Amino acid sequence: MENKKIIKKTFKIKGMHCAGCVRTIERVLLKTAGVHSATVNFATETALIEFDENVISESGLAETVKDIGYDFETGDHLATKQSNELGGAGTETASIKVLGMDSPHCAMVVEGALKKMKGIKNIDVDFSNKRAKVVFDTAHLSIEGIFKVISDAGYKPIREEGVAEEIMDKEKTERFKKMKELKLKLSVGAVLSLFIFMGSFPNLFPFVPDFLSNRWVLFLLTTPVQFWVGRQFYAGLKLLVKYHSADMNTLISVGTLSAYLYSAAVTIFPAFFTQGGIEPGVYFDTSAIIIVLILLGKYFETLMKGRASEAIKKLVGLQPKTAKVLKDGKEVEIPIEEVKVGDLIVVRPGERVPVDGKITEGESEIDESMVTGESMPVHKKSGDAVIGSAVNKFGTFTFEATKVGKDTVLSQIIKMIEEAQGSKAPIQRLADVVSSYFVPVVFALAFLTFIVWYIFGPVPAFSFALVNFVAVLIIACPCALGLATPMAIMVSSGSAAKNGILIKDATSLEIANKINTVVLDKTGTLTQGKPQLTDVISFDNGNRADVLSLASSLEQRSEHPLARAILRYAASIDQRSSHPLDKAILEEAKKEKIEFYDLKEFKAISGKGLRGFLTINGEKVEAHLGNRALMKDIGLDVSPYEERMKDMEGEGKTVMLIAASGKIKGALAVADVIKKEAKEAVSALKKRGIEVWMLTGDNKLTAEAIARQAGVENVMSEVMPDKKAEKVKELQDKGKIVAMAGDGINDAPALTQANIGIAMGEGTDIAMESANVVLMRGDLMLIPETIKISKRTMKIIRQNLFWAFFYNSAFIPVAAGALYPFFGILLNPIFAGAAMAFSSISVVLNSLRLKK
Repeated sequence: MENKKIIKKTFKIKGMHCAGCVRTIERVLLKTAGVHSATVNFATETALIEFDENVISESGLAETVKDIGYDFETGDHLATKQSNELGGAGTETASIKVLGMDSPHCAMVVEGALKKMKGIKNIDVDFSNKRAKVVFDTAHLSIEGIFKVISDAGYKPIREEGVAEEIMDKEKTERFKKMKELKLKLSVGAVLSLFIFMGSFPNLFPFVPDFLSNRWVLFLLTTPVQFWVGRQFYAGLKLLVKYHSADMNTLISVGTLSAYLYSAAVTIFPAFFTQGGIEPGVYFDTSAIIIVLILLGKYFETLMKGRASEAIKKLVGLQPKTAKVLKDGKEVEIPIEEVKVGDLIVVRPGERVPVDGKITEGESEIDESMVTGESMPVHKKSGDAVIGSAVNKFGTFTFEATKVGKDTVLSQIIKMIEEAQGSKAPIQRLADVVSSYFVPVVFALAFLTFIVWYIFGPVPAFSFALVNFVAVLIIACPCALGLATPMAIMVSSGSAAKNGILIKDATSLEIANKINTVVLDKTGTLTQGKPQLTDVISFDNGNRADVLSLASSLEQRSEHPLARAILRYAASIDQRSSHPLDKAILEEAKKEKIEFYDLKEFKAISGKGLRGFLTINGEKVEAHLGNRALMKDIGLDVSPYEERMKDMEGEGKTVMLIAASGKIKGALAVADVIKKEAKEAVSALKKRGIEVWMLTGDNKLTAEAIARQAGVENVMSEVMPDKKAEKVKELQDKGKIVAMAGDGINDAPALTQANIGIAMGEGTDIAMESANVVLMRGDLMLIPETIKISKRTMKIIRQNLFWAFFYNSAFIPVAAGALYPFFGILLNPIFAGAAMAFSSISVVLNSLRLKK
């Protein structure tokens, strides 16, 4: 039978126009032989496909997608295409930070403007990380030209060059400059707007000098507010004229300019606008105050968004800049970028570990809290792995670099968080679809409002029409709609990472909220994964220390895990080492006095145990350690000890008998002990109404014993590794939404099959790759915590979406004057501006609650 070769890869798909295209492509791919899963992202024009390369090739996938009318580009295909088009050269990829690109709508604006340029090959825009990757033909286009288009659209581009920290520094410098400029403009705008407002309403402010009410003075005061303070909004006009696109800036610039230009025309040509002796009003106050209010909202929004993305910034800041490498026996300090795999690096107390590696000399207590969330320092000795950016607390040690650069745990975490923040949750699709149509619909409604009021409105009809036209444009807020989901995901994924929970994508965050069944693999997930000696029993009034001495001496040369359990126990007594045994066992063990006898003629007896000759008090003694079958083979009767053995086996323990000089001396029991928090974690899941299952290859008796200790009532025992995924599917077929937690290579298919795969931190790379959620430490309490975070996030997202939809659907009709015929109520555009600014801020503030 041909082996499966399952791979997961991302491909570019061109030609999608809506969410319907996404569903069509996914449906066709999932029906294709060899395809295990397919997730298509409309925003990034990508498809993440998991497929069996022995059944279908990348070119086969391309043909399948092309058959239904879409362009499908593999990495090789893209490179070949570029090579053919450009004679093998001339294509460049630029990674650009786009400051000010704060919502999906902004991302669509930037992408739309860039796509109109000749020479653009591919664009991938990720607004949550303010990043655009652009592939372009250098024969037709330069990076400067791309920067100009982004600047014309109203955003600040920064080329992503150098290490992450340098990019962050550039971004920080630009943000500081932007905040400084915003403060100055706000200060000037606020002062001028105050005078404009008081001059516009002399009846409310009788103490104001008469000249301040003069229209020419108001015109002069408003002009700098309109064109200098509100300059950033005119990018929206440039967008409309030059690129035939529109965004929120377009709404604001058209709205405020309409009020300003009408008021300016009335001031300059008063006779033209005077009808029937009625002098028309001016709206300089409307224009100026709206600009200042919206700018104030932008200022607070920028401040708070900085707080929302703190998680990645803190992680990037943890990376050391240099490392002390041993070269020819001497320490040489070199930049972190120059460290290579295999280099020997020295770390002293108080320093950060530069890269990932394995200790070769020395030991220390190391604080890994920034990665694992574990507050207590961890003892590390020779042979133990260390994580880059962890803090060395006490000792000096040397370690060998095993992972550097982008391969380190910290770099992978940063990448994972960025991908999660850039991914889309299913709930976001509706908001994205609405946002894409939002601005054109608002313009249509605003012009319709103007026409209706101009034709049917009371005298002066033009003034009523203009005020309501401006109010509709200003009240609309696509930002609130666009920020509702990604803002919450950005904050919660960053907050979860600080606690040692890495959520790979937004979809997983949403699905975790619906989980009603959790399947826990036994070994290494529910249990510690390392057998421990739990019982030492001597028979016929013998000495426990003698039993342990015989067993430890025999096991000296055995590589069996059970042997290691006995030797660890013995070593903890003999050397007082700090091996992580259960405290109660350790205390009892230290009372024992054991001896290691000289071992000769050692022999492992497959499936039964082992035999050897020990020198005890100068006498050569034959000794055996093993199961019932071994004792039977050497002619010893175990029936007098059966009852005690069965009691221990009923608790899920493996029992071994020790015999010497033709007599059974005692028994030792070894078990894989459950984690100390297992019972609490299972209880926490049950309290949330979640069904908990244990999955294991152990026999039914052992499995049920372990399950009882952990408080698990549902057990799937004697499950072969290749059948674990089938067991998960069986639960799914019953309508269960399943989360599977595991740590081994054999858990990978089950982790992939589950609705949510959870990999334990001490697990294999393959398990972590297959999982949707990675727990950076093996703490089972992080599983209910993950579900709790998901539920809180979804609650915040629903609140955000409700507020954004409710706000726009309720206030746009009010701004259009829908209440005027019934109640005589019209919405002042100034209040519309304040409401619009508050709408975005409320969404951001609500999302920031997830940081707690």
